[in-house]
Amino acid sequence: MKTGLSQHTGLRQELRINPRLYQAMDMLYMPMMDLQQHLKQELLVNPFLELLEPEDEEQNSETNKEQEKEKEKEKSEKAEEIDWEEILLNGFDVGGTRQQYEELEYVEPVCVETKNLIDHLREQLQFLTLTPRQQFLGEEFLGHINDEGYLSATLEEILGSVNEVLTLRSQSSESADEEDREKEETPPPPPIPAFELAEVEEVLRIIQRLDPPGVGARDLQECLLLQLKEAGEADQLGFRLVSESFQDLIAHRWNDLAKRYGVEPFAVQTAADSLARFDPKPGLKYTDRGDGYIIPDLIVDKIDGQYHVFLNDTGMPRLRLSKSYQEIARDKKSLTPENREFIAAKMNSANWMIQAIEQRRQTMLKVMNFIVDRQRAFFEKGVEFLKPLTLREVAEVISMHESTVSRVTNEKYVQTPRGVLPLKFFFSSALSTASGEDASARSIRAKLQKMVGEEDPGKPLTDQQIVHLFQEQGIQIARRTVAKYRDQLGILPARMRKRV
Repeated sequence: MKTGLSQHTGLRQELRINPRLYQAMDMLYMPMMDLQQHLKQELLVNPFLELLEPEDEEQNSETNKEQEKEKEKEKSEKAEEIDWEEILLNGFDVGGTRQQYEELEYVEPVCVETKNLIDHLREQLQFLTLTPRQQFLGEEFLGHINDEGYLSATLEEILGSVNEVLTLRSQSSESADEEDREKEETPPPPPIPAFELAEVEEVLRIIQRLDPPGVGARDLQECLLLQLKEAGEADQLGFRLVSESFQDLIAHRWNDLAKRYGVEPFAVQTAADSLARFDPKPGLKYTDRGDGYIIPDLIVDKIDGQYHVFLNDTGMPRLRLSKSYQEIARDKKSLTPENREFIAAKMNSANWMIQAIEQRRQTMLKVMNFIVDRQRAFFEKGVEFLKPLTLREVAEVISMHESTVSRVTNEKYVQTPRGVLPLKFFFSSALSTASGEDASARSIRAKLQKMVGEEDPGKPLTDQQIVHLFQEQGIQIARRTVAKYRDQLGILPARMRKRV
């Protein structure tokens, strides 16, 4: 084996992606809000890009009219101006009328802070007569209550936490007071006794009596019991079902519960139905999660019997090349080589950005137009007529790569006559049918939900019976697939759906 340095030539193929191509792919991936922010950032860093306002074409013709209107407005404001000095000295009888003052009064809008669950509970604790030790324990409990209103720590953990804090405070106070006691020669204060589990349990009972009912519970069973007590139903059948037979209750074993308590199955079912009025997550009503707004990237509208696709890009900045900087770029003689290189790079970047935006628009329109043509039955009749569709099918028709279609449909929404939907909604796997045409998995789930909604409550459909109903419609589906779709839809098994 020979060692040493050597040189040789060879040919090979490599795929190198231009950085601008990376940016173009990122722009396809961006939803409308992200793209707006991206273009605004480009306006700041590239002087050759400028914002194209829709009013630019009409600006010159309307300038004079606007100036005349502003002058007339100033004259009218001066005529209606209130003499505030006279009002302060002599009231509303001079300097203007009260009606004028109220009409011209402006109140600046301010942000209002809303109370969360912990603030609501702390405010109630402050109105109670508590000892300092109870107040200290109450604050510790508030720190362990989650957004749903449940206690997220055990009583033993809370006890250990408060005693640890108490020990640290005692050590710090003793070290601080040692010097004072040495100077004054006073005896040390008695040690603060540690908290006991009985104190923790007592404060928990205080927390659980606060509003909203059910707060401070450690599980769903305790939450329902607290709400039943608050409603004055501690002596009714529903309270006994929750406290004594909770597992059988959630399993809907109506006949077993009826024999155990010596009542009719209908009475047990009625008592269980009455529990639905209680809130299983009482703390969420005080949780401000904010409003999630969706701005659709595309709009599908039916005009004269035909579906048309539009881009919802009215809020997106319109870009164009700056004329003033273009004139500077033309005067190459007065520019240094470094300036010419900088101007050429920024000019090319600006041109490419405008082209990339237009390419993004055309790609999104191509994809959505194909979806509308393929899913016309869905727009006309509903989700049960949704056809199976994959990214590869769309890519082959519009002559683009599958990854490009995936980027176009990612986190994009479309406003349709059937509501605002994500583009991913139109893509689903296929199930075979007797006619040879494939059925969409999403449409199968919609049909399953309709079957269960129309079933006899006394004789609910089993998974095998649902399979037979699908086979009568020419759809081949396995029982385990029906069970999987039923779980995805949150539908209980037939035994638990049965009504007496």
